[in-house]
Amino acid sequence: MNKNICISFIFIFSLLLSACSLEQDVANLYKKEKPLESEIVIPESFSENKQETIKAVLTQGGKKVEGADFVHFEIWKQDGSLHYNMEQAEEVGNGTYSLSKKFDSNGLYFIKVHASNDGSIIMPQKQFIVGELSKSELEFLQKGLRKQNENHEHHH
Repeated sequence: MNKNICISFIFIFSLLLSACSLEQDVANLYKKEKPLESEIVIPESFSENKQETIKAVLTQGGKKVEGADFVHFEIWKQDGSLHYNMEQAEEVGNGTYSLSKKFDSNGLYFIKVHASNDGSIIMPQKQFIVGELSKSELEFLQKGLRKQNENHEHHH
């Protein structure tokens, strides 16, 4: 009798397991993430006291993003002496958002784009130079390059 109970238990257990098996297309039932991507486009050179236009081109799922939830630009100097308020970018079409800015002083700057669309939020950052670099800014860049080179040399 123990043998029959054991066989019955195995049979019921296997039935339960087979009922819980995953369907082949179960992954298609869940929302697929389409991350937002940005390319920051800056002029080749910046001049002190000259109006310059910085752009961000947004794509998501291989398509240009029109009417993003928000696109803001944040700009600051590397030495901390200047930090512009975050500003909303202007949508110029074809997934491109821009901001025109006049830079009052030479130096190393950073721009961070804060953008969101369809539940995806990104904050890419890029550095750029206005006019001439100070000695400390040049050392900052060289120190960063040395660190990168040291990291690459150890991976043989």
